Amino acid sequence: MLSERDALAIWYDGKPPSAALKLWSFLYGAAVTLRRALYAAHALRTQRLPVPVAIVGNLTAGGTGKTPLVIALVRALQARGFKPGVISRGYGGSARGALRVDAGSDTAVVGDEARLIFDATEVPLWVGADRVAAGRALLAASDVDVLIADDGLQHYRLARDVEICVIDGLRRFGNSRLLPAGPLREPLERLARIPFRVCNGGIPQAGETLMTLHGDLAIALVDGTQRALGEWRGTRVHGVAGIGNPARFFAQLAAAGMDVIEHPFADHHRFVAADLEFGDDLPVLMTAKDAVKCRTFARVQHWCVPVRAEMAEAFFDAVAARLRAVA
Repeated sequence: MLSERDALAIWYDGKPPSAALKLWSFLYGAAVTLRRALYAAHALRTQRLPVPVAIVGNLTAGGTGKTPLVIALVRALQARGFKPGVISRGYGGSARGALRVDAGSDTAVVGDEARLIFDATEVPLWVGADRVAAGRALLAASDVDVLIADDGLQHYRLARDVEICVIDGLRRFGNSRLLPAGPLREPLERLARIPFRVCNGGIPQAGETLMTLHGDLAIALVDGTQRALGEWRGTRVHGVAGIGNPARFFAQLAAAGMDVIEHPFADHHRFVAADLEFGDDLPVLMTAKDAVKCRTFARVQHWCVPVRAEMAEAFFDAVAARLRAVA
């Protein structure tokens, strides 16, 4: 089995994939093409929900910044008069079937990203592998007029009115190969059929809107005390990140002037108290996605560094206009 380290070396660092990986990529690509053709021919049926649906997803495996964009999109649509709800796969959680997310939800059940989105927005949010069932359950329980699907670009059973693809502006699409020889979930040609493309950092290419993630505060997990990151300039700290690209978080801390001891974990890692024990009392800074799983055993030196997505208001205007047009 391909380890995460080996996969990243092949996908992004130029290590050549083996013949076996290339064969699996060919078979995976054939399956993806066949599945899409079956939906296009209506041999597999899409299901339309009674409100407009906007999907925020990506073409690559791993994190690209979808969750901050979902949170920003919720707030932007609210500011434009919409009543949004969110549906999510609940990746990393154990939920079976559609399940509502609230302030008491266990991340081990509903997933870390879903709980993070709810904590940040408090809008109706349901998780489920079947996004159609999750959407129907949400609509039956709440008064919303638009649904935002966190991930699900490849979940073709759910009909969608807006597709938004988030692209890692630094790593882009790696070696541009399909899984498992590369990071792509679908062929790169799929990008041309997605009208809203968001570049997270780096330099946006033609047709892409730049998104930047900003985080200049840390929040204590124990009591909610806030502290500017700049106060740790020149300080040695532990950086903890169980996200798709931990290096992005460590670079953020280093840019704030900290001497960072890096502790990368696998994406969606289920933290236990021992994971944050480093034999000293240095500050431990982690992402918001990790913090939702660590609050129950947090200590005074544990801090969360939330980020917010910033991008041109014209992007949100265009999404809102499209949703109104199909409502």
